[in-house]
Amino acid sequence: GHRSRHYGAFQSSDMIEVEDIPQPDQVDGAPHPRMTSHLYGQSIAEAAFLEAFNSNRLHHAWLISGPRGVGKATLAWRIARFLLDQPLETAALFGAPSTPDTLDVDPTSTVQRHVTALSESRLFLCRRPWDDKLERLKQDITVDEVRRLKSFFNFSSADGGRRVVIVDAADEMNKNAANALLKILEEPPARVTMLLVSHRPLSLLPTIRSRCRTLACHALAPDDLAAALAGAGFETSTNPTALSVLAAGSVGEAIRLISHDGLKLYATLIDLLETGKMDRPTAIHLAESCTSKAGAARYDVAIRLIGVLMHRIASAGVFGPPKIAVSPAEASLLTRLAPSVHAARGWADLAQTLSERAAHARAVNLDPASVILDMLLKIDQMAATSRAA
Repeated sequence: GHRSRHYGAFQSSDMIEVEDIPQPDQVDGAPHPRMTSHLYGQSIAEAAFLEAFNSNRLHHAWLISGPRGVGKATLAWRIARFLLDQPLETAALFGAPSTPDTLDVDPTSTVQRHVTALSESRLFLCRRPWDDKLERLKQDITVDEVRRLKSFFNFSSADGGRRVVIVDAADEMNKNAANALLKILEEPPARVTMLLVSHRPLSLLPTIRSRCRTLACHALAPDDLAAALAGAGFETSTNPTALSVLAAGSVGEAIRLISHDGLKLYATLIDLLETGKMDRPTAIHLAESCTSKAGAARYDVAIRLIGVLMHRIASAGVFGPPKIAVSPAEASLLTRLAPSVHAARGWADLAQTLSERAAHARAVNLDPASVILDMLLKIDQMAATSRAA
């Protein structure tokens, strides 16, 4: 099919949404946040926005912050639909105060249909664009994407109604794009609400943060995580406790773990260290599983879980056994490998070193299997040192 550089909610005649272009603001295998009608575990953030709306203190820019995968984008889309469905003139003008108590929108409404189809002319979605030349998504949100806002404002101002901008994720703007957005935040057009999704708000320009009101989203409790996964069509009955612990309350991370056998992979990491001497054939098999056709995503999961394991070992040395262990074998292993604060420091240092090596390996495109195997051998050496101490 035809590909277009510009794709998103705001579309002119030459801006076409194309199904075969990957969406940078969507977890593989999961519904796009705009397709998700219910948000779990973020009632405080929702209530804060509704309170501002109902008290006529609607800020022009909102920074929706929190860990990856906890529902920030889903909240942004819920707010967008809500605002576009609300009339500018509230019933309060006619003696009957209108104070909505939910962000829900009628699923049969015109706004719902248009937003789902990315055909809502009053909504602008700013995200990493497609690179026609390299046939992949660009690494950053570019200044050209932010500059398209000017056309959107001019085009959408005709009806005089509300307009909404979603930037997902604001952390992905390059320097020029961030500066261009800052100028808009400094002199925002009338009746525009900007929603900036951010996984790392401290990485944004302080001047951008200062011009936004923050809505903080938090890691989901196990029950909320299970409900969110079920709502997205994912089975969680295998080991919900382990899934919740390893995903750190993130729906996005939980979906990645489910999609790429993350629980089994973590169990293998535990087994490799449990025996006292790493089984090389098993380690090699694990490493080579990250080079298959679908290995890129599994590689990312493996790198993350190796980091999680080392963090949990180091934490056990400082704070004692974890309150919630992934398995009985893990609980005993953590305390054996980090019996003291001194041992914990060694594991923390190794975690930092391996994280930096993994980042370098990705930058220079090293063989994933070699990277994983090298990490496992370094961990085995540290484990031997811990046991000998």
